[in-house]
Amino acid sequence: MSGEQGWDRARWLWWLALAGGISFFAAVYLRLDGPAIWAWKTSGVGLLAVWAAANARGKNGWLIAAALGFGALGDYLLDAKGLETGAVAFVVGHVIAIILYLANRRAQMTPSQRLLGWLAMPATLVIVWGMLSPAPGWWHAAVYSLFVAAMAAAAWTSRFPRYRTGIGAMIFLASDLFIFAGEGGVISRDVRLWLVWPLYFAGQALIAWGVVSTLSKEAKA
Repeated sequence: MSGEQGWDRARWLWWLALAGGISFFAAVYLRLDGPAIWAWKTSGVGLLAVWAAANARGKNGWLIAAALGFGALGDYLLDAKGLETGAVAFVVGHVIAIILYLANRRAQMTPSQRLLGWLAMPATLVIVWGMLSPAPGWWHAAVYSLFVAAMAAAAWTSRFPRYRTGIGAMIFLASDLFIFAGEGGVISRDVRLWLVWPLYFAGQALIAWGVVSTLSKEAKA
C-alpha cells in the first residue's frame, strides 16, 4: 500500500480509520460500554466511509461510501438501539454494495470462482440453520445472513481485486457466522470475542481499499 501514491486524496483519513478500528479491540476485550464507546466503535468504518467519500469521483465511488456509511451506522445502532435496528442499517448497506458489485461484474471468471459465487448463499443458509435451529427466531438470523452472503458473492464475482475486496467480503461474512456460532453455542463467547471484531473490521477495510483504489486509479488514468 505504501508504494502506491497519487490517487489518494486523503491518506490521513485511511490511517485514522485503521487507528479507530484496530484500537477498538481494546474496548471489546475489556467489555466497555456506553455512548463514548459506541462512538469509538463507529469511528473505524465511519472514517473509512469518509475516506471513500473524499476519493469519490463518480457514482460508484459514492456507492461504496454509502455502503460503508450504513455499516458504520449499523455499528452504532446495534449498541445504541438494539439488534434489529442495527441489522436494518447493515441490510441497507449490503443492498447498496450489491448494486455496486453487480454493476461491476467481472467479465471472465474461472469455474471455481463462479462456483463460490453461486454457493455462498445456500452454504450460508445451511450453516446458520445447523447452528441455530430449532431455537425460536433462528430464521431472522438466516434471512439477515442471506443479505451478507449475497453481498459477499457479488463482491467475489465483481471486477474489483479479489484478494482485497473479494476476500474482505468473505471475511465480513465469516465474522457474522462466528456471531451466530457463539449464539448457538457452537463456540464459546470468549472465542467469539477474539474473532468477530478483528474479522469484521479487516473485512471492511479490505473492501474499502479494493474498491476505492481501483476506482480512483481508473479516474486518474
